[in-house]
Amino acid sequence: MPGLIPNFPYNGVVTVNRVILKPDYTVDDLQERVAMLCENVKTYHSTTGFFGGFVCLNSGMISNEGSTVGQAVESELKGREALVVTFWASFEDHEKSHRSETFQPLFEQVLELCENGNEEIAYEMLWSGAAYSPQEAESARAAKERYQ
Repeated sequence: MPGLIPNFPYNGVVTVNRVILKPDYTVDDLQERVAMLCENVKTYHSTTGFFGGFVCLNSGMISNEGSTVGQAVESELKGREALVVTFWASFEDHEKSHRSETFQPLFEQVLELCENGNEEIAYEMLWSGAAYSPQEAESARAAKERYQ
């Protein structure tokens, strides 16, 4: 598999929504509403530029090995912050999906949960890839040792 999302074009667009839940809502509320929205996108836009996506929740863990700002113990947004990441053939395909009549009511229901409003940022894909298989990793390490 050349990337994380099968058949995703090298020049595709990745959109990222950052959701911070209002105190009155739960992760279950978020999952239910985002599931309805994602099902709609898969149903109506899988043939018009949509390739896939994922939703992830802030676990609260902060990497002290990978962070350069202080030595935090736990994120204040644990269990309240989620990222909704989608993969599209083009930005215009994404924008058309948002203008559809079936999408807007579901999108509004997700926005009701958001303490931070919504800002969806589009990124151009520069690289994606899956981990090596154990055999590929062994070959890569051997090649590095041989040619460094």
